[in-house]
Amino acid sequence: MTSYSLMRTSRLSLDSFAARAGMHPELVRRFVALGLLEPFRDTSGRLWFAAPQLRAVARIQRLRAGLSVNYAALGLVMDLLDRIEVLEAALRATGSHMPSNAVHSPPSVARFEE
Repeated sequence: MTSYSLMRTSRLSLDSFAARAGMHPELVRRFVALGLLEPFRDTSGRLWFAAPQLRAVARIQRLRAGLSVNYAALGLVMDLLDRIEVLEAALRATGSHMPSNAVHSPPSVARFEE
């Protein structure tokens, strides 16, 4: 008996992904080489991307344009942003919250003047 998946997998070829992201395919390949995107490879070695990875590309483009984050630092910054997202979700799930001064309070100046 043949079984069929009820969910349609939406995978985009390298060219389709690059076109939807508004990028050149070579730049997409660079992001793959840097580990910023994780495509699937078929048996012939062609790259296929899950549609949700377009969100990662949008984040990369915002970091590059808005904060001038270089390619070498993008992976680290994205990992940290993902970690923050996980921690914030955990805080929301437990009903906890950070004190309002914990994020925005500058370090004590007196401590450095000694």
